[in-house]
Amino acid sequence: MNNLVIFVSIKNQPEIDIKMKFKAIFFFGLAILMAGCGLLGNKGGGFGNRGSVSKTTGWNYNDPDNGGFQADDDYQQELGPGLVFIEGGTFTMGRVEQDVMHNWNNLPRRVTVASFYMDETEVSNLDYREYLFWLRRVYPNNPEKYISALPDTLVWREELAYNEPYINNYLRHPAYSDYPVVGVSWNQANNYCKWRTDRVNEQILINRGVISHDNSQGGQNVFTTQTYLAGMYQGVEGDKPIEDASGTARRVRWEDGLLLPDYRLPTEAEWEYAAYGLIGNTDGELLTERKLYPWNGAYLRHDGKKDRGRMMANFTRGRGDMMGMAGALNDNADITAPVFSYEPNDYGLYCMAGNVNEWVADVYRPLNQIDVNEFQPFRGNVFTQYRRDGNGNLVRDEYGRLIQDTIADYRNFKDGDYSSQVIEGPDWKALKEQLKTEDMYVQAQEEGFTSLITDNVRVYKGGSWKDRPYWLIPGTRRYLPEEGASSDLGFRCAMTRVGSPEGF
Repeated sequence: MNNLVIFVSIKNQPEIDIKMKFKAIFFFGLAILMAGCGLLGNKGGGFGNRGSVSKTTGWNYNDPDNGGFQADDDYQQELGPGLVFIEGGTFTMGRVEQDVMHNWNNLPRRVTVASFYMDETEVSNLDYREYLFWLRRVYPNNPEKYISALPDTLVWREELAYNEPYINNYLRHPAYSDYPVVGVSWNQANNYCKWRTDRVNEQILINRGVISHDNSQGGQNVFTTQTYLAGMYQGVEGDKPIEDASGTARRVRWEDGLLLPDYRLPTEAEWEYAAYGLIGNTDGELLTERKLYPWNGAYLRHDGKKDRGRMMANFTRGRGDMMGMAGALNDNADITAPVFSYEPNDYGLYCMAGNVNEWVADVYRPLNQIDVNEFQPFRGNVFTQYRRDGNGNLVRDEYGRLIQDTIADYRNFKDGDYSSQVIEGPDWKALKEQLKTEDMYVQAQEEGFTSLITDNVRVYKGGSWKDRPYWLIPGTRRYLPEEGASSDLGFRCAMTRVGSPEGF
């Protein structure tokens, strides 16, 4: 620690002025001394002044003479393209309005959500067309890969409405490029998230000079984050490779912190927490005003002087009223609206109410809020491990992705398995391996009735351009089979925050 010496010249000053100057000089010097000693701490999740010597072994980090173990001194997660930071915390998840549907499927419960990142907007048609273009370019000999990713444009077709123009125009025409993509299933949205992860991480390595663009990649030799980390991707080397402590070029490792975590669909708790944006309604640890919608108050129109009377979101006002009167269109949207429309909430997220509903990651159960954990609640865990051949080598599919095998499926844990069902007779133990979700919930389709609840039914939230205001409330929830699609259902991506929950 360096000594701080301050010379002050005081001459012909009033006594009170001299005292104030000495006090200011004292505190200024004290602040510098504390900073020099590291007493002010390191806010932001890095390792701070950890030093270059291991406190465990006494060996030097990054020293080739003792093996060259490398250690990063101050990691900060970079912000992925399109994302905004959502600082986590506690909130009451579930119903904030009368349960007009009488479903009893969103009972209030206090939970805690870890900090994460979320797309600023819904995924647009332009975003999704980039994905389709890449698939067609990289897999020219596997058209089924491209076809399986195509949105179902027939979702616009109605028996008693002239929606045919949207079938041909909505996804492809440039007039709708900035509108949210619709007609995508949960499975398609999930695959888009995986593709986006790989393209973002590939570009990170290109920007760092570790690899170069390889437009010839195809078949099994396609860049994915996991195949690169496993040493299986054979691309074009860049001019600035990562080096170990001895100066030898090597592949980037996960420990280097260069690659970002996966883009993924947000959990239901994450989505609902982010939609409310309660960060703008707190005083210390006190919540000053709970929200009904992603904005304050119970009104659906602007009350500000400039935009007074304009709608706060894109939804249906009443029977037959989709956008207001000609000459005064109060939301300027007959169907969906561009993804940057209306005012963002206090997290900076657009259209968290209205425009289109959005898929979330969770499997639907009526009592999810009661069943799941208090921290990071989520139903839908399917644990996997990468498949290996007889020689212990990782196995890829025809599209270059590592094959994963399921080792545990908890989608119906304590809700559909044998422990949650009333089974009569002495042979219940013998039956437990045969029971599944369909035995817990009514599936009598031959009798014209079904609960629709299975392990492949997913939650969606947010309300849409053709929904009434009730569905704009973030706590409301609906569900659809994961292969289903609709003209008012889209999605946005999320990403886990690693390290400190406080962000930048």
